[in-house]
Amino acid sequence: MLKPIAILIGFILSFIYKLVNNYGISIIILTLLTRIVMLPMYSKQIEYSAKMSAVQDEVKEIQAKYAANQAKMNEKMQEIYAREGISPMSGCLPMLIQMPLILGLFSLLRTPLAYMSQPAMVMAVHESFLWVKDLCQPDNWILPILAGLTTYLTTQATSAATGPAGGMNSAVMKYVYPIMIVMLGRSFPAGLALYWAVGNAFTIVQTLVMNKKREQVNFDAEVEREARKNVKKRQNKN
Repeated sequence: MLKPIAILIGFILSFIYKLVNNYGISIIILTLLTRIVMLPMYSKQIEYSAKMSAVQDEVKEIQAKYAANQAKMNEKMQEIYAREGISPMSGCLPMLIQMPLILGLFSLLRTPLAYMSQPAMVMAVHESFLWVKDLCQPDNWILPILAGLTTYLTTQATSAATGPAGGMNSAVMKYVYPIMIVMLGRSFPAGLALYWAVGNAFTIVQTLVMNKKREQVNFDAEVEREARKNVKKRQNKN
């Protein structure tokens, strides 16, 4: 399933290389293009996560109140989701769409010559870029550290955008995952570590911009909830 996607992305990468004649810059351009393509889906995820974060207290109250009645709990939670315009699929679908593209790009940059047979690319993947002598070979420290650091910063920015997760999962995502990226980056081709670092940097900027949208979504939702409460109070008085 991933092979056709990787071949297609490889064709795009080779086309970019013909234009700029630099493999490292070609990877950066390809990374930015894929992130721009996925931007609307990422925006949907942020909006969904922000809405879910806004109703978490209400959801917890319902879970505690109807712990012994699963059917009633589901009914009440569906009422909340309908009221706030939240669809569980709206959080999962963007990620499901993105994953084949991300994995295809990952596969391509991990073993580029398995998906690009053009003579020019056979030599291009071994080009130097900045301090890296061969982008098809691992960079021992700098790019892996950049990949790990940007992964940590991405987690921080995403937590600020969607609300932090709790417990062990939060610690794993915040500390363990970036360390794993550094270690893996030291064994993967430098081109892949370059893609990871550039992609994360784009995501950080993108998330900071999306925070404004999240704040507006939360503000609008809070205003709407307060308006409903006031209406309900007036109805009760009457």
